[in-house]
Amino acid sequence: MRIKLIVEFDGTEYAGWQRQNNAVAVQQRLEEALERLFGSPVCVQGASRTDAGVHAAGMVCHFDIETKIPPERIAYALNFTLPKDIRIRESSRVSDTFHARFDAKAKWYRYTIYNHKHASALNRRMVAHVPYALEPLKMQRALGTLLGRHDFAAFAASGSVVKDTTREIYFAQLQKRGDLLVLDIVGSGFLYNMVRIIAGTLIDIGRGKLQTDAFARMLRTKERIQGGITAPPQGLILQRVYYGAPPSYEQYLCEKSILDGVFPA
Repeated sequence: MRIKLIVEFDGTEYAGWQRQNNAVAVQQRLEEALERLFGSPVCVQGASRTDAGVHAAGMVCHFDIETKIPPERIAYALNFTLPKDIRIRESSRVSDTFHARFDAKAKWYRYTIYNHKHASALNRRMVAHVPYALEPLKMQRALGTLLGRHDFAAFAASGSVVKDTTREIYFAQLQKRGDLLVLDIVGSGFLYNMVRIIAGTLIDIGRGKLQTDAFARMLRTKERIQGGITAPPQGLILQRVYYGAPPSYEQYLCEKSILDGVFPA
């Protein structure tokens, strides 16, 4: 049978999601835990290949196994043996045709900036520290350019081998909460480092190094050099992966309100 997991992890100590030969990844630790639980190797397929240092609140993955353990109890069994910075939020049985990566219709990422002259000792693993003064209104205005379907070739890290760089951005919002600036962005998919490039360009717009039309220039010229820095990984969280259909604006707002109420920034 095929099992779907929703995984939460602090990516600080990991070289990303995907298993690697010379570094420890989240996938490796999860597959090791599954092998301890079931007594044989298990291959996990993830919805996204998050970068080193990036976190997840709602990574989705699946694997195939024959077991008498009730699907909903697998989460409890795995959490007993996983490292403390990886947790299974939910386990369930799904159709044998379900694929965590290829069936995904949209992804929601959140990038959090701590905008204060001094770095924070408490939340340093989960936010990007920016000591310069930023202008949130300019940053929010610039975000509107990204909405819709575009060729985001200029928003991919150098060396990317992806041939189809067209993606659709459904929602993009920036909110100021005290010393925090919280960027939420929902799209059909994202290129390698795309969200971090968007966040970094926003930071440079906010501090006046780039004009508010920087995103428009990137889309028009398809040149990475038109954009800003690639923001550091620790501010980025994969919040949710959507299946069946992309979320409506009302659904997104409802989920965002619940998130912000439970985990106020």
